Amino acid sequence: MRIFALTLVGLSLLACGGAPQPATHTTGQASTAPTHEGGSRDEALRRVAQIHGGAGPWVVAGYRMGEFALGRLGVGAGSFDLEIVHYSPRLVQYSCVADGAAAATGASLGKLNLSLQEAEAASVHTTYRRKSTGQTITLRPSRYFVEHYLDVPRERLGDAGREVIALPDEKIFEVVPPAP
Repeated sequence: MRIFALTLVGLSLLACGGAPQPATHTTGQASTAPTHEGGSRDEALRRVAQIHGGAGPWVVAGYRMGEFALGRLGVGAGSFDLEIVHYSPRLVQYSCVADGAAAATGASLGKLNLSLQEAEAASVHTTYRRKSTGQTITLRPSRYFVEHYLDVPRERLGDAGREVIALPDEKIFEVVPPAP
């Protein structure tokens, strides 16, 4: 049973981004453009791969969403004041967003400030909450992102992740308006 579980984990990593790949562009020149956090895109991709095992488009989208949420909520990475709930089907790609959120924010299952809730693919979203104030922001993948990055072939995952790290926020995700 243990071997079966480890095999499933390995297959999941391959589908989300595979083994860590060097974060360079096809020109061979490393990106130095800043991310929202102020680091380089290559540094961001390395952080994602360190947590997730690869840097495919869905995990990178989760990273970008996490960066955005930290800024909006006014909390720093690693804060215990942050709580994240990711709503997703138990399917690789959609679930990869949670690892991207962990890479950006420092939240984790072990710290009990990152959790997963099962939802339909059409309802994928992530809610970030600052516990001390109750302030929340909910983000979901944009239509553009889903249309362009759903079911990317395994051999293209690294390139797709490098594309996503450079996209404007609105191409990756949208803010879900609070319910009335």
